[in-house]
Amino acid sequence: MLVFRLLMILVGLVAGYAAGRALNMSGPNSEMFLVNTVSLMLAGALLAFLVTPRLEPLLSRSFSGVRRWYSSLAPRTVAAATFGLIVALLLSVLVSNLLASLPIYSWPISILVTLVLAWFFVNYSVQHADAFGLLASQQVRRKKGSKVLDTNVIIDGRVVELAKAGFLEGELLIPSFVLRELQLLADHSDAQRRTRGKRGLAVLEELQELRPLRIDDWDEPGLDKVDDKLIRFARETGGKIVSNDNALSRIAKLQGVEVLSIHEAAVALKPQVQAGDYLTITVSKGGQQQGQGVGYLEDGTMVVVEDGLKFRGKPLRVLVVNNVQTNVGRMIFAKPDQAA
Repeated sequence: MLVFRLLMILVGLVAGYAAGRALNMSGPNSEMFLVNTVSLMLAGALLAFLVTPRLEPLLSRSFSGVRRWYSSLAPRTVAAATFGLIVALLLSVLVSNLLASLPIYSWPISILVTLVLAWFFVNYSVQHADAFGLLASQQVRRKKGSKVLDTNVIIDGRVVELAKAGFLEGELLIPSFVLRELQLLADHSDAQRRTRGKRGLAVLEELQELRPLRIDDWDEPGLDKVDDKLIRFARETGGKIVSNDNALSRIAKLQGVEVLSIHEAAVALKPQVQAGDYLTITVSKGGQQQGQGVGYLEDGTMVVVEDGLKFRGKPLRVLVVNNVQTNVGRMIFAKPDQAA
């Protein structure tokens, strides 16, 4: 903010000089003109010095908003908009020269023509940003069909089975910051984290034997969280994120990034249990309400049995009453089979 304060003081000096010139009555070479101008310049600089600290918070918020907006733009979008603006400026020069011979022509018409051409060509270029991918840097060109793997899905390991089954088409991308996170976990002092990191590296080695795997040397130092970097990387490369993190999936989808959620796929492939079906479970503990019993299916689905606590530890045939999908998984509500 020091640069901003110095700039504002310079603006105060210039404003004071301009005010001195405007109020001068005795000629620019008179001593009175010099004294008045210096006084007004000092007054402008001091006023800027007093006002600037009060303007800094407002301007800081405004600049932060603009910076976040600009950072959210994909490089190919910026490249496309810049190309469209260049074309608009070149055409405006040609059109202005053609219109200059008309008697009604004036400089406001030239500005209006430039603005109309800029609006049209910038919008058209942004809407067809994919066609301008070669204008962006080589590092962030769109890779159609590529899949970006996050840290959690690598450690999970099920991505290997998906690759074997042929469900992951296109190039598999591993950003360099994801690989560094796995390396940090593998070298961590905590045994559990160290095990997770080593498992992730082993999964990558197994994937490399099955499919082409590319480590992309991309990073964004301005972003602290790995999830934010992952979303930015996927947006800039045009790839789809493969993840089992529900929070990451929601944030990415809100920002227009496609996500292939292994968790959602696993839930969708679970066998559906309908009301009226019969199940045999073992009640293992009590529920939240009095007399309720809780058991689990082989896939881990929770079954809440009405008045089932008295059958704890015994196989019990139950009638499914309701089947509910929640954020944490599927829950089945049942009651003991009276016939049994």
